Amino acid sequence: MARRRKGRNVDGVLLLDKPAGVSSNYILQKMKRLYGAAKAGHTGALDPLATGMLPICFGEATKFSQFLLDADKHYQTTAKLGIKTASGDAEGDVLEQRPVEGVTSEKVCQLLAEHFDGEITQTPSMYSALKHQGQPLYKLARKGIEVEVKKRQVIIYNIELLDVRGDELDLDIHCSKGTYVRSIVEDLGELLGCGAHVSVLRRLDSGPYKAVMMKTPEQIQEIADLAEGKQESAGENQVVQRALDELLLPAWTAVEYLPVLTIDDQQVEFVKNGRKLRLTDAQLEQVQSAADLVRIVAESEGTFLGLGEVSKDGVLIPRRLMKTQ
Repeated sequence: MARRRKGRNVDGVLLLDKPAGVSSNYILQKMKRLYGAAKAGHTGALDPLATGMLPICFGEATKFSQFLLDADKHYQTTAKLGIKTASGDAEGDVLEQRPVEGVTSEKVCQLLAEHFDGEITQTPSMYSALKHQGQPLYKLARKGIEVEVKKRQVIIYNIELLDVRGDELDLDIHCSKGTYVRSIVEDLGELLGCGAHVSVLRRLDSGPYKAVMMKTPEQIQEIADLAEGKQESAGENQVVQRALDELLLPAWTAVEYLPVLTIDDQQVEFVKNGRKLRLTDAQLEQVQSAADLVRIVAESEGTFLGLGEVSKDGVLIPRRLMKTQ
């Protein structure tokens, strides 16, 4: 007999401003308990050192978390010059110290333009969450095990020097998925001849989600506490649940960049049953520029049904659907 999942069914995306000093999983579990949710997951871990945007998906929204993992990101970071660490950040053991000489804004900007603009090749850190034969690299690194890490192509859409303060540089980076800011800082440190590591890292944006939309754990807890004070009895928590749920964004926001395909009530029943659907000429015009996937919406109610793929011969193939009653 299958074990019954504890917790309530709650769907949506919480944009959490992760604090420094805790793991992404720790804060995920804390929010899951606060919401009393049966199912939750985050969309791309941040190191304990890092802060900022950590979208947490509850319930049906977890079906679309991969799209946030694949989304572009926006970071701000501080590079500490003159010190190279094992992990590429302030939490790693110091491997080497070198003098910081001749570092100017002009020189840094020149190096950024020459080496970190557009498509670049990176070698991810051994302290990354990438896996080798099923094991995260950072676990192997902590055991002193070195393996060959494959280089990868990433895209730097924009990188800007914000400030130079002696042996520290502040950078603003807009990049594609899979970009390691630690690798950028380490490589820049080598080009400057002094080495460097990340001392501060903050993720501002992830895909469609912007920094101004985030809530800190303290703000979320305060909202829950205020709602609890309005309850008529200690045994009732519906007021708290409603207050917390109002912070959630709909699941479709994770894929809002995809073209919308509206279908009528009869077609909705086909899709809900996972059946393929031949589209009308008018519907094909809606998605004529679609590359692979479309966002399926019920025309009468405007309800998000899930994702589908439109074949070359005009057939909608349901791929990832929201659960229906």
